[in-house]
Amino acid sequence: MNTDCIITIDGPSGVGKGTVAQYLCEQTGFHLLDSGAIYRSLAFGVQKQGLTIENLPGLVALAENLPVRFETGKAFYQDEDITLQIRTETVAATASKIASIPEVRAALLKRQKDFAQPPGLIADGRDMGTVVFPKAPVKLFLTATAEERAKRRLNQLKNQEVDVNIRKITQDIKERDERDRNRAASPLLPAADALTIDTTHLSISQVCEQAINEIRQKGLIE
Repeated sequence: MNTDCIITIDGPSGVGKGTVAQYLCEQTGFHLLDSGAIYRSLAFGVQKQGLTIENLPGLVALAENLPVRFETGKAFYQDEDITLQIRTETVAATASKIASIPEVRAALLKRQKDFAQPPGLIADGRDMGTVVFPKAPVKLFLTATAEERAKRRLNQLKNQEVDVNIRKITQDIKERDERDRNRAASPLLPAADALTIDTTHLSISQVCEQAINEIRQKGLIE
């Protein structure tokens, strides 16, 4: 596909990538790639099959034949709706660990690239602008402090009536950031030509406004 129609949104968890991506899809009519959901679905499969992180052949085999599909905002593993299950802290932690394995990332790369279809794509992830779609004309990188992201996650989990601890959430976020930034394969960092938006003190509408303005300036929409 022509990479002139791809918009990438990278950044750590809790910065608003998903909400901004959905908004941009509504504004542009482009398709959505939630790469985090792919990794979390793989993590779900790893747990379901009882695989260990050390079982590299098993992880790669599962990644190459991952039986997941996404329909109308939901994720299905084989025929099981796992939409809520892949949003748990346990699955997210496992996803972060397996995402640091180069062979796993390589196995999932083609699957992610295949999402690029007309009329265009909004790609949400951690290495969309640096590795998966490095020639995309619009690249956004969202960031926020770990403390602010922990507060947002706490509010999400409270709405799900989950017993949580703000200190543990903050620590988990910092540890995940450390893994993502320092992994050998596709570390979390903004592309050289990305627009970085610190969302710590911004409303989601302000973030969306900056994003849509960048897309207009690059000529992808009027």
